[in-house]
Amino acid sequence: MKITNLMLAVVLFLPSQLAAETSSPENAHGFGFTSIEGDPLPLKQFRGKAVLVVNTASRCGFTHQYDALQALWSDYRDQGLVVLGVPSNDFGSQERGTEAEIKQFCEVNFAVDFPMTSKVKVKGADAHPFYRWAAKELGSKAKPRWNFHKYLIAPDGALVGWFPSSTAPDAKQVVTQVEAQLPAQTDSGS
Repeated sequence: MKITNLMLAVVLFLPSQLAAETSSPENAHGFGFTSIEGDPLPLKQFRGKAVLVVNTASRCGFTHQYDALQALWSDYRDQGLVVLGVPSNDFGSQERGTEAEIKQFCEVNFAVDFPMTSKVKVKGADAHPFYRWAAKELGSKAKPRWNFHKYLIAPDGALVGWFPSSTAPDAKQVVTQVEAQLPAQTDSGS
């Protein structure tokens, strides 16, 4: 009898558990990170804003992009842009520090004050769920291939574009797409 009840419980539990594990949020607002300070950082808190998600590293040839990311954040945050830095050690072991060391490096060297997450994986089977979802949404060409890969999220949570590491945050194509996603622009365009 106990075995039958156990088998019944497994049969009833497994389908719901598998569905929960294989279901994916409809948009980016269904994901969350942990802030670099250790607090929950749900993307739904940015609902109604454009978000540029950038995987970062402190010892990379592209690290100087922190300057342009900070400038973009400073120029557009009052209009509804969030720049979100996501430290990762996935490429060339170029982000070896602790969260405290990463935060200090960014603040001291680049005056970064935009939100940052704790260090996560952005590639492979162990990648953060947001990155696995983004790759599924936009295809394998849109996967990060190096540090400072960028994803652009619309105010409604839709993933609307990506930019490779070699495209600077202040490049015309990035700024144009960011401006098109700012809440004031998307409201007047509808």
